Amino acid sequence: MWTSAVVALSLLPVAAPGVDQQYLPADKTGFLTSADTRSKVWATVQRSGGLGEIFYPDIGTPSARTLQFVLAGPDGRAVRAEQAADVTTSLTDERSLSYRQVFTERRGRWRLTASYTTDPRAAGVLVDLRLSTSGDRPYRLYAIYDPALGNTRGGDSGRTQGDALLASDGPVASAFAASPAFAATSSGYAGTSDGWTDLADGRMDWHHRVAAPGSLVQTGETTVTGRPGHARATLALGFGPSGAQALGVARAALDRGFGPVRRDYARGWARYLKSIDRPPAGADPRLYRVSAMVLAASEDKTHRGAYVAAPAAPWAFGRDDPSGPYHLIWARDLYQIATGLLAAGDRAGAERALDYLFTVQQKPDGSFPQNSRLDGTPVWEGLQLDEVALPIVLAYQLGRTDANTWRGVKRAADFLIGYQGAPSTPQDRWENQSGFSPATIAAEIAGLVCAASIARANGDAASSARYLATADQWQAKVKDWTVTSTGPYSAEPYFLRLTKDGQPDRGTTYDIGDSGPVAVDQRRVVDPGFLELVRLGVLPAADPVIRNSLVVVDEQLGVPTARGLFWYRASFDGFGEKADGSQWEYDLPPGSRITRGRAWPLLNGERGEYLIAAGRHRSARVQLETMARAAGPGLLLPEQVWDRQPPYREPGTPTTSATPLTWTHAQYLRLARDLEAGRLLEQPDVVAARYLTAPRPRTG
Repeated sequence: MWTSAVVALSLLPVAAPGVDQQYLPADKTGFLTSADTRSKVWATVQRSGGLGEIFYPDIGTPSARTLQFVLAGPDGRAVRAEQAADVTTSLTDERSLSYRQVFTERRGRWRLTASYTTDPRAAGVLVDLRLSTSGDRPYRLYAIYDPALGNTRGGDSGRTQGDALLASDGPVASAFAASPAFAATSSGYAGTSDGWTDLADGRMDWHHRVAAPGSLVQTGETTVTGRPGHARATLALGFGPSGAQALGVARAALDRGFGPVRRDYARGWARYLKSIDRPPAGADPRLYRVSAMVLAASEDKTHRGAYVAAPAAPWAFGRDDPSGPYHLIWARDLYQIATGLLAAGDRAGAERALDYLFTVQQKPDGSFPQNSRLDGTPVWEGLQLDEVALPIVLAYQLGRTDANTWRGVKRAADFLIGYQGAPSTPQDRWENQSGFSPATIAAEIAGLVCAASIARANGDAASSARYLATADQWQAKVKDWTVTSTGPYSAEPYFLRLTKDGQPDRGTTYDIGDSGPVAVDQRRVVDPGFLELVRLGVLPAADPVIRNSLVVVDEQLGVPTARGLFWYRASFDGFGEKADGSQWEYDLPPGSRITRGRAWPLLNGERGEYLIAAGRHRSARVQLETMARAAGPGLLLPEQVWDRQPPYREPGTPTTSATPLTWTHAQYLRLARDLEAGRLLEQPDVVAARYLTAPRPRTG
């Protein structure tokens, strides 16, 4: 009896529940999912090496934190592959989201190649591993898997079943298996009994068969040594509602083999690309196709039309915020994604996005959540009036005048004209300030004019007249609310980011937020958001205040790099890494200036659209090329790129913010297609006809 108890205890890892570790940095170099909706799994590739978050059963739920590799050498020492090697990621098929990583050991002793795919038939991820070594003595290759099932990093239990590792947490389970089968397995806890800790001495000493709920980490010893006949293996991660089902997914994928599964995966994406338009002349065809696929891959496969902002959790969001704000749905981002899909020729995807928006529209007031979970449940409680207006613009761009669409449009338009204080917004598009924002007002005006058109198509002349009357009043006053003639940056009038009081010549002060300075004169805060007035047809590109404001923005926010000129999103922005490159944090002391926002490539797309409107197509093409140079090694476009401030990483390359950012990819697609057309295809013609090509409009 005593002997049996000792044996049982020896099978259990010690020091539960382990250390909670945040999700990995958000600068992904690969993003995978099948084009087939049967396969409800998404995987990300880490810049540093290995897989990052794996999402299951939907794109809003991380269910794995990482899959990484350890090599034990003939000298008895073990190293993490990503720490001992130079890691390169490459897109292996320009018509498929297929990625390969090569780990080249810095002393030239070994080279590990990892190729990744997902199974189009089920929720499975496959990794093909190949190891080559320079000497005769063998290495041992280990795979270390850190599950986070159901987005709960600390509640996973694990066990060995045969030659596979199973993990579970409530209704979500995973199975980790290999072909050839693992030689040894263990389930331990992060930081105490995991594979990284165990292998520090170059040996796998622990073989724990069961682990109670905790911060689970599972280790599998492969048969790969780098010697002839033992240079290759395939790993499989299967997911399902039970361990048995997850194991069935993993076994089925291994039985088919990496090559056949990857070919099926590639064929699915090739079919998708054939269903949309070809890349336009002048665009980078590889980046254009990747951008279209990234948008399509960002749609959930259960809640159709729900496209997330990014498959990543930047900075402190990866540690403390279980909602994962970049995994949420934002009406503004969804508008940007939908117009990108339209530009690429995926009208069906854009239609689904609009349908989704009207399913999450708030009743009875007609507003839209600041953001929501995939099922439409609101998360943050802010209100942004551009997010109320842009779905109306999208409905017009799609030509949707049916009765159901009209009901949603009417609720949104009525909310806009009835909101106390409008067009001043509780939050602008950068989400940390309230006031009279040129970008938000542009969306509101365009939304009301588009709503008036849809109202007329539905025989509601009274509503049409009310919307146009309000739009005309706001269009006539937008400069009065947001253009200063007494600011420090120019003797000529220029647009501000926003005003708190609608009095742009007053030195009203406000705190910038995100550790930025406090009590800043609103006349010293600019951003390029006023270009939305041009893109949406509210003001002409030749407007002298627009043109002077561009000079101010270039002087105040321009970031010249060897890869091109980029722009900060706003004066004194603190939404970015700290000066040393470490992560942005919540609730930093106001005025501390600890964090620094870097440059945003999507602003190059907005500048390019302005240049098209201004007839400067050659200059607009430069902006498209600059955006392309901001892409990471897997052709993924980032939220932000490094500037010339510390930590002095290569300016113009992705920071540790969200990569890929769907908004950036959508902006690339839109600008590329607009350049081909020679005009702004997404500009609502009914707005342009009213304010740009017609005489001063009459109310009504």
